[in-house]
Amino acid sequence: MSRFQLTGTGVWSPALRYGEDGPVCDAVAELESLGYTAAWIPDVGGDVLEAVGKLLSFSSTLTIATGILNLWMNEPADVAARYTSMVAEHGRRFLVGIGVSHGPFINSIEAGKYTKPLTRMAEFLDGLDAAEHPLPADDRVLAALGPKMLELARTRTAGSHPYLVTAEHTAAAREALGPDAMVAPEQAVVLETDPDTARAAARAHLATYLTLPNYVNNWKRLGFTDEDLTDGGSDALVDALVAWGDEEAIRARVQGHHDAGADHVCIQVVGIEWNELPVDTWRRLAPALNA
Repeated sequence: MSRFQLTGTGVWSPALRYGEDGPVCDAVAELESLGYTAAWIPDVGGDVLEAVGKLLSFSSTLTIATGILNLWMNEPADVAARYTSMVAEHGRRFLVGIGVSHGPFINSIEAGKYTKPLTRMAEFLDGLDAAEHPLPADDRVLAALGPKMLELARTRTAGSHPYLVTAEHTAAAREALGPDAMVAPEQAVVLETDPDTARAAARAHLATYLTLPNYVNNWKRLGFTDEDLTDGGSDALVDALVAWGDEEAIRARVQGHHDAGADHVCIQVVGIEWNELPVDTWRRLAPALNA
């Protein structure tokens, strides 16, 4: 089997995961007509694989990807079996993004559960390989931020799906993974030209992430300081993580990831309710992103 190839621009949206079937089905059809290549959904509770199957049934050309499948909430044998079933029914349109989530979140559900995330990831990949119908390495990517997880992505998967990163991180991921692996970063966007309004929306989006060590440590590796991480984040941090401005400004930021080595970039429209389908923004950005 060849390595999963994903190019162009996708969307990352919790509303596609948790929204009502009718509006979600309509949104998926429009995403396809607008030229987007993938829909990415998170895993923060509930059966993410059921949601993947539903989105596959609503679509005909979109890749449906998990951004990410939370390894603490899923068993590898079950993931592999259901992956096999969905690919048999819908074709090879399911890209399995896998991540270790965050200690504060996992430990709030079960105290002390979040331990040795790198080891746990390797064990999860072992389980996918050992399943009755293995989930191929070529159809999975890791939410890899730091060097050790990037190395695991290089040796055990098709590549990486990093979240809340800069183009500089994309370049580092490309160097770490080599020329043939997939690099598919997420890029938060606010289609707003007023700096104060745009940054307020961006800071609201970043508030929770500023409390999570995995992201904070990664931003520090990229050169940001403790001062950048206080009081909702400095303008420099906010502007580096969230693309804002008009359609051309957003296009340029997405292109920056491609120039740094990304194969695919998925945009997440922020500054909206978590369960809102930002169809109008997807429409407005499509000519710039999918030309």
